[in-house]
Amino acid sequence: MKTKLITILLLLTLLFVPVSSVHAQSPDNDDVFILGENYTLKSDEILNGSLAVIGGNALIEEDAVINGDIFLVGGNLTISGKVSGSIAIIGGNVNISNTIDGDIVVIGGQVILTETAVVNGNISTIGGQVEKDPKAEVSGEITNNAPLTDIPDVPNIPNVPNTPNVPSTPDTNINFNPLWEVTGVIWRALAVAAIGMLLTLFLQPQLERVADAITNQPLMAGSFGLLAIFVMPIALLIMIVTLILIPVAIVVALLIPLAWLFGMVALGQEVGDRFTKAINQSWAPVLSTGFGTFLLVLVVGFIGMIPCFGWLLSFIITLFAIGGVTMTWFGTRSAPGSTPGAFPAAVEIPPAS
Repeated sequence: MKTKLITILLLLTLLFVPVSSVHAQSPDNDDVFILGENYTLKSDEILNGSLAVIGGNALIEEDAVINGDIFLVGGNLTISGKVSGSIAIIGGNVNISNTIDGDIVVIGGQVILTETAVVNGNISTIGGQVEKDPKAEVSGEITNNAPLTDIPDVPNIPNVPNTPNVPSTPDTNINFNPLWEVTGVIWRALAVAAIGMLLTLFLQPQLERVADAITNQPLMAGSFGLLAIFVMPIALLIMIVTLILIPVAIVVALLIPLAWLFGMVALGQEVGDRFTKAINQSWAPVLSTGFGTFLLVLVVGFIGMIPCFGWLLSFIITLFAIGGVTMTWFGTRSAPGSTPGAFPAAVEIPPAS
């Protein structure tokens, strides 16, 4: 079972491969990644590779064959053909009426096995159930959610006499100090700005690629950020369950804050560049990035102090920052849908006056 979990974990990494939506309708394709669309493998077609579908449904028609794993998020999977590999589904259902040579893991959905279904592996569900026809065959174990236990009857307790209403004491929060909150925001902005200036000295082209990905494709950047934030805990959980991947889980857990920091600096660089253009000035990249990052983190921090809805802006900026970094692999390659090319040539900028 551990080896199958590792296979599913490797399949999760397809979420972070910065490729655009691809339709693989011929046997020559290897791995297929579909984002926000439905996928159909037609009858008599063969897919020699893994299939990952995010935000869409997948249909494997009769006599179609997949020689690889299947990973699906937020959609339903219907299998009338044959699959030689493991299946992992998050937030969706799977309907099987043919042979599956591998394990099945479903989180937040149902597994439906018709009378012609054959599963040569284990089936596990979290937040769902397995509906198995009596004629369906499963060679491994079926793990459903534990049934609810009966709660023993509580012995009769004598009625408590009514007590007069006592006025409630007003809630006070003696730990809240606006001055400390403001000071913390300023120091955090200064720290991130200092790191941004240091990164600009060595990774300016990479920062520019991340900023371009966010500004040119904000919707896709937000989508990638949302996927990273919600899928990463599941990936970490699978790593921890396998035990041998705990060191890897620690490294992956550090990637999220690093991605946020790198993305915020990239956005700060864009803010600094636009600010200097607005005032008709030419600053050195280090200065404009430092100032833009300080201004961005400062404004986001102050807005985040607003009760009830202040956190929303900070969350949205976080999605853009992490999504831009994920799309470009920390700025090492072009974003999906953009024209690939080399890093932009360095341009001499006069020193700040």
